[in-house]
Amino acid sequence: MKTQQLVEKKNFVTVKDLDAQNAMKLINRAEYFKAGGAVEKLTQPVYVANLFFENSTRTHNSFGMAERKLGLTELPVDTAHSSMSKGETLYDTLLMLNALGVDLAVMRHSQNGFYEPLIHPQPYQHLDMGIVNAGDGNGQHPSQCMLDMMTIHEHFGHFAGLKVAIVGDIHYSRVARSNMEMLNKLGAKVYFSGPSYWYDHQFDAYGTFLPIDELVGQVDVLNLLRVQHERHAGDPNEKSFDTEQYFAKYGINQQRYDAMKENAIIMHPGPINHGVELAGNLVESPKSAYVTQVQNGVFMRMAMLESVMRGRNLGGLK
Repeated sequence: MKTQQLVEKKNFVTVKDLDAQNAMKLINRAEYFKAGGAVEKLTQPVYVANLFFENSTRTHNSFGMAERKLGLTELPVDTAHSSMSKGETLYDTLLMLNALGVDLAVMRHSQNGFYEPLIHPQPYQHLDMGIVNAGDGNGQHPSQCMLDMMTIHEHFGHFAGLKVAIVGDIHYSRVARSNMEMLNKLGAKVYFSGPSYWYDHQFDAYGTFLPIDELVGQVDVLNLLRVQHERHAGDPNEKSFDTEQYFAKYGINQQRYDAMKENAIIMHPGPINHGVELAGNLVESPKSAYVTQVQNGVFMRMAMLESVMRGRNLGGLK
């Protein structure tokens, strides 16, 4: 694949900065890697730090695997015991790592837009490091979004006219925000469902809210969302939450699964709450793309990391 066909970015923090053309370039590059396409050999070392200030299994380890496949060297950072516990700012932590020779930082943080002061530093600040957002609060999750787009494209071969329902805890979901925006850019038709109290009418600009039982038989993709109890502090609906009632009203049980179109797929960013968003026996069912999403995450994150390496002329990539 020629260099001019690839995406080059200084940082990768939000899908707001990614148009449909470059999104497809990333999808094509990730599919190339998945098909066994050669990884360009680095002629100079590239050092990366993975800083996860929120718990993560899939994203953290997926980035780690992607980095190894690309030939990057990780500098282990224990965020739980970093100097931030002594009052060091996030910027100063990155400045220190940059001074040590770290070229890229993959970061997850509970603060929305944590990356803004890092990619737009103040006068007399000189951070020279690529920032890759692995999830900020309920803001953006660009790598989950793009692996989801890859999974849809791999299954259907296109986006135009596809009907995608985003279902569940939408208000608190960074996945929902990223996916609804990118799906619209790529030409899919978006629907929403789940509890109305976890839906915000600002999302009406991206799709239509309908009851789940009106959607299961007509959509091509059911994009389920985890109920994010850790973000519900102060939400009065959290106190009355009942898992069985939620599953009965909004979860995908066998009856709703059977009502789905034959070629439709279920996606979930994980971790799945069995018997809440999805019946446990359906996690690995024929229509479930959950495991495929995890597999695709490695290759999409390879493509994303490579795009920042190219944008910053790291590793001697041509």
